[in-house]
Formats: sequence, structure tokens, C-alpha cells
Amino acid sequence: MTTNVSRAASGNRPEPMTEILRYSAFTDDPAGGNPAGVVPDASGLDEAAMLAIAAELGYSETAFVTERDEAARRFRVRYFSPLVEVAFCGHATVALGVALAERLGAGDIVLDTLAGEIPVATTVNGDGTVTATLTSVPARSRPAAEAELGATLKALDWATEDLDPALPPHVAFAGNDHLVLAARSRERLADLDYDFDGLADIMRRHGWTTVHLVWRESPERFHARDPFPVGGVVEDPATGAAAAAFGGYLHALGLVTGPARIAIRQGEDMGRPSDLLIDVTPQDTRTRVTGQAVPIG
Repeated sequence: MTTNVSRAASGNRPEPMTEILRYSAFTDDPAGGNPAGVVPDASGLDEAAMLAIAAELGYSETAFVTERDEAARRFRVRYFSPLVEVAFCGHATVALGVALAERLGAGDIVLDTLAGEIPVATTVNGDGTVTATLTSVPARSRPAAEAELGATLKALDWATEDLDPALPPHVAFAGNDHLVLAARSRERLADLDYDFDGLADIMRRHGWTTVHLVWRESPERFHARDPFPVGGVVEDPATGAAAAAFGGYLHALGLVTGPARIAIRQGEDMGRPSDLLIDVTPQDTRTRVTGQAVPIG
């Protein structure tokens, strides 16, 4: 879906229109996945205008193309939640990649973000939908400090016994930081009722973008939920940036001994099921995150 909104103008100059696209990422169904805004030409927008558009849309993030070189297929991108700018957003990157492929044709593009250079490969599927694969910046992961963990568990109303001892708490990075907590059971993951303001304060203090809550169904399949109160959103239905960081987590823990493809199911408990695929190898700390995106009608 495309919407045009007026930009603020000064004097008697006409107000140019800003095109806004709406996509749902990591799904082939507009009723699933994580909605994202895409502004293909934000060259005339300042930070206040971009934040206002993101807030009006109300999606967890909107991607703004501030500079473009279509011949080189290279674009500078900024991401805004309804409350703040974020350095990198995975689901909005997938949405943007699909939107650009639909306009320019499938192939490779490069995004320059505040987190660094993000290559995105796009392909057209047999049914006409488009799949995008982003390659993250180098990922890393470290054990969570006791104070970080204790405060977060209190805000979540979780106990230490609710955690999977085989998957220790870590702070993982692949463009921005995410606290990774592994639930002992699917039931614990499903029962999420947290202190919104309390968790937001903790996350702001430590610079975390989301808290990535996971449950391991098998070595190749995880379920995830991502509270995002610092962005003004209770929960993300699909979080590509956290999935990329989770690849770094698996790498750091030595849980990937060869090239591995991991499926992450997210959004199910919200009624917006999402499917993310991550590819991790022992030789490379970068994570490849793959998903589809479809326009929201």
C-alpha cells in the first residue's frame, strides 16, 4: 500500500508529497509478519519529519532512504521507531529490499546504515513474491552481568529457574545490542506479561534494542519473542536485527560447528506468525537473515 503525505513547507512554496509504502516482513501473508514503513525518497526530510512519520505509522520501525545511487544499487538508510532512531532494523531492511527489487528488479543492493554496510540479495520466487537476504555486520556476544540479568528478570516477572541452563544469558550484537534469554519451556515463553516502563528503563540504561526471548524446540528451530518498550512498542512480531545478533550468540557459544540454517518462529503468540531464517558458519561472525515481505493492502 502506498500513501502520500505532505511535507512541511516554508513561505509560499508548494508542499511536496512524501511517498510511504507499507509492507509486512518475514511472511507471505499481510496479516502476519512484522509491519514496516518504507519511504523510498526521504532526501528532503529532516530527523523531526522522519520521526513524525514513524510515529504516525505506529510500526516498530520505518526505513527512510536518504540518499540513493540506483545505477550502483547503493542506498543510505535511516531507521526510526515511533520514539527514537535505531542504528539498524532487520525487518524494515527486508521490507526495503523487497520494495526496491519490485521497482528496480531483483539482484544485489547495498545499504549504508548507522550500523555499517549491509548487503542485501533479492530474488523473485515462482509465485512472484520476493525474498531478501541481508548480511549483518560482524556479530559478537558476551555473558550478561549478574546485575543486568537480575533487574531484567524482575521486570519480566521471570525466575532464574525459568531459564534454560544450556543456553546462558548473553548480550549479543549485530548492529545493535540485544539481551538474549532462553526460556526453559514453551509455556514460559508464551506467558509474557512484563513491566513496560521498568523494562524500558533497564534497556535504555544498557543500550539494548530488544530483549530476545527464545525457546529451543530443536538445534535447528527456535521460537522467539522480542519486547521493544524503548521503541514504544510492547512486542515485535519479527525482529531481524535480533535474529542476526542471535546468530552471533550461537557462534560465540560454539553451538555452530558447520554451516547451519536455523529457523526462528516469532509472532505466534501475538497472532502475527513470522518465519525468519538465519545462516551461520564457524568461519564468519556475520549472520545472513532471510525472509519474504508483502505489501499491506
